[in-house]
Amino acid sequence: MRRSPWIAYVWYPLFFAIAISLFEGLRGAGVHLLVALYAPIALVAFSILFLEWWDPEREEWRPRRSDVFADLGFTAAVQVAVPRLLTPLVVLTAASFAPRLEFSPWPRQWPFWAQAALMVVLVDLGRYWLHRACHRFAPLWRLHEVHHSPDILYTVNVSRFHPFEKALHFCVDTVPFVFMGVAPEVIAAYFLLYAVNGFFQHSNIRLRFGFLNYVVGSAETHRWHHARDPKEASCNFSNTTILWDLVFRTFALPKDRSVEIGIENRRYPKGFWAALVTPFRA
Repeated sequence: MRRSPWIAYVWYPLFFAIAISLFEGLRGAGVHLLVALYAPIALVAFSILFLEWWDPEREEWRPRRSDVFADLGFTAAVQVAVPRLLTPLVVLTAASFAPRLEFSPWPRQWPFWAQAALMVVLVDLGRYWLHRACHRFAPLWRLHEVHHSPDILYTVNVSRFHPFEKALHFCVDTVPFVFMGVAPEVIAAYFLLYAVNGFFQHSNIRLRFGFLNYVVGSAETHRWHHARDPKEASCNFSNTTILWDLVFRTFALPKDRSVEIGIENRRYPKGFWAALVTPFRA
């Protein structure tokens, strides 16, 4: 049964507001920062899984069991293991480096959410150019191709990145800000916004963003970035915001046709272990 048209405009702002409110409430109650961060992320993730079943954008994008198992492997390896391995190294290095810094360029006097918004904009600038490089240079594309290889989009395969590419992301979205002495709470707020937006961006929910398509990296714009045609996919490189695509004129949102997802090589392996080694094969 098709749902009311207006409901497609509600889910994204509603759950974004819930996630931010829950994060602030838990943080204000003195709950451990990791709990305050991951509780709203988990709530949004499970809600999206339900909405994908209840009101999907496309029936043919429902994942197979093999897709889910592979993407859960990427979630464990890329979203959990890689940051856990890299974070202690970065924090220890920054701790030894920090005493040599006479000042921090970070505006610590700004309001909390203004700092989080600034981090979103700056991270997206770095990730924008890294993302474009991944589509332009063959060695980087071989890593990034893992992310583009699925022929469906649903929320769990937002994690489908090669661990080496995830390490590059970490060097852009975490390392510089730790060295600048950005407060852990601000970094956590950034990752909350990034994660919630990312889940919706990849989701198979019937979503409509209206004017928000020109503010955030939406599901409607991101689906075109995953187009099978490489020329059509050379757009919408931004992550949480769409700002830098508007600035550098890579924004695209065709209205006259639907998009086919995937890459030109339809035989690209979809399994977890195969995807890890394929970038290094001839």
